[in-house]
Amino acid sequence: MEESMNSRCREYLELEERDPDGYSPLVLAYIGDGVYELVIRTKIVNRGNTQVNKMHRAAAGLVKAQAQAQMYMLLEEELTEEERAVYRRGRNAKSATMAKHATMKDYRMATGFEALMGWLYLAGRIERLTQLVGLGLKKMGEL
Repeated sequence: MEESMNSRCREYLELEERDPDGYSPLVLAYIGDGVYELVIRTKIVNRGNTQVNKMHRAAAGLVKAQAQAQMYMLLEEELTEEERAVYRRGRNAKSATMAKHATMKDYRMATGFEALMGWLYLAGRIERLTQLVGLGLKKMGEL
């Protein structure tokens, strides 16, 4: 059985076992932002070699707040109640900053989505995380 990246990180980086529910929603969004971007970049790189600036533009279009908010709306009915609760915690968190090119509504929805991605990652639910992103990309016409 293949081990997840999360379990490998825990082993080799000597990370303590922590409950993802113990993190603040903004901390979950912080890690979720990076995890989601890595998943998106992985999908884009898998399309084959192309100019890096073209890959960057493709990734940027999918990781911006508006796209994340849209993906959440497309996935909402697929989420468990526990996943929706994590999303709401992230969406309702008060952040000191906001993205330059996003509406407040999109920014908060994106923060909720990133919190969900972070929570799934830290919980070791990588299969569920990638399942949701794949389904979201399919519904957005990006798969």
